[in-house]
Amino acid sequence: MFSGIVAATGRILRVDPLGDGVRLTVNVGALDLEDVRIGDSIANNGVCLTVVAMHGDELQFDVSRESLECTVGLAAPGEVNLEKALRADDRLGGHIVTGHVDGVGEVLKFEAIEESHELVIRAPREIAGYIARKGSITVDGVSLTVNRVDGTDFSINLIPHTIAVTTLKRLQPGARVNLEIDIIARYVERMQAWREAGG
Repeated sequence: MFSGIVAATGRILRVDPLGDGVRLTVNVGALDLEDVRIGDSIANNGVCLTVVAMHGDELQFDVSRESLECTVGLAAPGEVNLEKALRADDRLGGHIVTGHVDGVGEVLKFEAIEESHELVIRAPREIAGYIARKGSITVDGVSLTVNRVDGTDFSINLIPHTIAVTTLKRLQPGARVNLEIDIIARYVERMQAWREAGG
């Protein structure tokens, strides 16, 4: 479980074939590894991955073919947002994030507006109904608040701090991003469907 508050940005250094998937070697940058052990979960661009090896400030993660097919940003070297899994006594500064990507969105607009940036994303139709104005969504592992929704498109305001400490600063129209909807929306839908079915 994560909160969507990025702890550091790292860089995928190598992507090595491994069975039907790959093994990533990630330089974790400023991420504190003092309490990290093999077997721990770390979100990479919003994808929950398990540490399989450690070498100094480099961690290795195995990624299955299925994960590669339903996410972006893990198949080639490049920057990634990193977050360690929450402990029971941690603050929940963002929102409840599972690290299981629900779909891949497309950036339609990324534009500076005074000190902030407006980010407009088109979500896959199958998850668009879970995105609500003033609700939470995770974009490449970053917990954000939705400002506006129009069909499958939604808008987010990015403050300077978010731009400074995440990889979102590098987004451009046409870029693809990992999206995870608020898990509470899924439970609400399930409860409503259960009641309507006479459960």
